[in-house]
Amino acid sequence: METIKKYALIGLRLLVAIILIQTLRFKFTAHPDSVYIFTTVGLEPFGRISIGILELIASILILIPRTTWFGAVLTLGIIGGAIMMHLTILGIEVNGDGGTLFLLALITELSAGIVFWNEKDSIPYFNQIAYKVNN
Repeated sequence: METIKKYALIGLRLLVAIILIQTLRFKFTAHPDSVYIFTTVGLEPFGRISIGILELIASILILIPRTTWFGAVLTLGIIGGAIMMHLTILGIEVNGDGGTLFLLALITELSAGIVFWNEKDSIPYFNQIAYKVNN
């Protein structure tokens, strides 16, 4: 059972990284859909490029075993913001995509949350603080 869990978590890490990386070409090439999204939320072009860079960093960090937890936290923040933009400004469907971007954001957020939960014990100093609080 432990082997299945190990490979499932590796799969989730890869899924998050792949989703983050595949969206980078839209952000970095100023694809019209990406420009539309970031213009609508008032973050074009600085936000589009900055978030693209942060997503690239998160996708690398989540794949490195020692920094998986930090990549997951960064992903949770970035994608949490994207979900909020969908729920407040953009709407679920953007430019007739049928809600695909929103669904990908939900999948990424859920996957990163599961990865983080399973990596929480590897956060530096977290165990020391938890030990002091409980003793």
